[in-house]
Amino acid sequence: MKIGFIGLGTMGAPMARRLLQAGHEVTVHNRTRSREEPLAALGAARAGDPRSCAVGREVVFTMVSDTPDLEAVVSGDAGAAHGLEPGAVLVDMSTVSPAATRRLAAELTGRGIAMLDAPVSGGSEGAENGTLSIMVGGDADALERVRPLLEVLGKTITHIGPSGAGQVAKAVNQVVIAGTYAAVAEGMALAQRSGVDTDALVRALSGGAAGSWILANRAGNMLRGDYPLGFRTRLHRKDLGIALSEARDLGVSMPVAAYVEQVETGLVGRGYGDEDVSNVARVVREMAGLDD
Repeated sequence: MKIGFIGLGTMGAPMARRLLQAGHEVTVHNRTRSREEPLAALGAARAGDPRSCAVGREVVFTMVSDTPDLEAVVSGDAGAAHGLEPGAVLVDMSTVSPAATRRLAAELTGRGIAMLDAPVSGGSEGAENGTLSIMVGGDADALERVRPLLEVLGKTITHIGPSGAGQVAKAVNQVVIAGTYAAVAEGMALAQRSGVDTDALVRALSGGAAGSWILANRAGNMLRGDYPLGFRTRLHRKDLGIALSEARDLGVSMPVAAYVEQVETGLVGRGYGDEDVSNVARVVREMAGLDD
């Protein structure tokens, strides 16, 4: 299939590579053009702008950082919308505003182009291994057309509902993991201060009700006080901002998410925004006297 892929960051680059290695004809574009080079070495074509990346493509994927970035690469002067032809599908895998997603979907529908919002969960490991959980909003028929492509990227593909529903699902995901990161950070600090065998503790907890992906994959970061990149703190903070905005509009109180957003705001302000989001443990460790 002829595919365009726009946005080659920590998540987008391995996803585009998996599609290329699955035998599809892939054209890539990234704002920082040097990020296109490793994929070009594997056989991808390079496009100078989003519009060019979309010309002649049956499906275009977008994976960008924030709502304004998505609006620019889709409907800006050189946006993909100006290159896509009627009958094509745009699959946005970014985490952005549900309201903006609905506006863009309506704009593209008017041009005869389907849009799916398909944000993901599973981190950089999931992007590398093709094990992402993909939450999809939009037309069910369009989803079936691109399902074989999504199956290259994820192991769980769920149609949540109409346009914007995938983004709502991702907002909920980010709220849930925010609380989990904070709770695991507190638990690990308690364990270290108590002097117990933390490796044995994590194994024990993982087999019970406290078990989670975050406990299994990020407790080690928190115990070491070292946060190599998996998912950037500044991006999770952005995601929580989207979720909290939706919550305010709907009259839903989310004190735990609001607390974690403030912790992450402080971390970003201190220059830690590009570390993995497990660095919420920094604050807990500092208060527990585990770090200077």
